[in-house]
Amino acid sequence: MVSPELIRRYPFFGGLSYEELELIAHAGQEQTVATDHRFFSEGDELAAFYLVVEGAVAIVMAVPDRDTAQTVAGQLMGEIATCDVTVSTVGTGEVFGWAALVPPNAATAGAKAVTPCRVVAFDMAALRPAFEGNWHFAYLLTQKMAQVISDRLRDIRIETLVLQR
Repeated sequence: MVSPELIRRYPFFGGLSYEELELIAHAGQEQTVATDHRFFSEGDELAAFYLVVEGAVAIVMAVPDRDTAQTVAGQLMGEIATCDVTVSTVGTGEVFGWAALVPPNAATAGAKAVTPCRVVAFDMAALRPAFEGNWHFAYLLTQKMAQVISDRLRDIRIETLVLQR
């Protein structure tokens, strides 16, 4: 559990009542990770979403590595060498891992620390029962996550334009 006072200062949690902040705080666990720590990879099932308290996290997508020779046999077998491309960077006060709130909870990108980070991981198994009993709470978090999703889509669109050059 983290303190509701810790999370209430971040805009993502604005508009929530103190009781709702307490529900989220009870589901939160603070973590400290080193640079290059991988929180999750594309396709992983996510059980938590994260708030960056200190540091920066790269949202990354695996793309075919242009610097590695790719064989036809490897391509047919799905064995393509890839590298990570950063499509967005998440900093202090921002959240990532939105797929934990949206079934089937599969990550659409990866996330890794680009600096030493302090984050809060919010366990969705602990939060889902609170959503069932408090539709206002569920609606507000869904709206806030929809904005995060919109921002990530914009970032991916921009990165795609840059990669095409």
